[in-house]
Amino acid sequence: MTKDLPEIAVAPDTYEVSPSPVILVAQLSGALGLCLHDEGRGVGGLLHLRYTSGDGRPADVTDTTLSSVLLVLDKFRRSVLGNHFRPDEVQARVIAHSLPPAVEAEPSATIVDLVQADFVDSKIQCGAQIIRREGGVRLCFEPFHGRVWVSGPEDRRGLAAQRHAASRR
Repeated sequence: MTKDLPEIAVAPDTYEVSPSPVILVAQLSGALGLCLHDEGRGVGGLLHLRYTSGDGRPADVTDTTLSSVLLVLDKFRRSVLGNHFRPDEVQARVIAHSLPPAVEAEPSATIVDLVQADFVDSKIQCGAQIIRREGGVRLCFEPFHGRVWVSGPEDRRGLAAQRHAASRR
């Protein structure tokens, strides 16, 4: 059961990989979480990256940002997938949080776009969802099964556990 699993917090600009039944948790506030699951190997991981500028809105992708993100992304992907994997057994999903759009125009390309493009090159489908709200969100990922859910920042067990508990009443 999801509610009985131990939780591992994933700090910003780090990642965790696990083949065990645990819940990886990231508090997203001006950040993204990349959930990567290899169904064939039964392993998954969560990469937590900050991607906004000082005002909490998506920042432009610069050459420096590009090279550092690609380096971390490659390291993370190898930690989860190894050197050989079957793209049809891999699930990738980006959940991002940023503040609502400002009056001025937003960047044409963000780190979310960069991550998705990198997975296209590997022939891996990568879905993305950007949540725009004032408060952050709590991203939970069960790497052993590839389950992902999002809840408010103060919710300690997430929506899936709440639904499960409600169904047992």
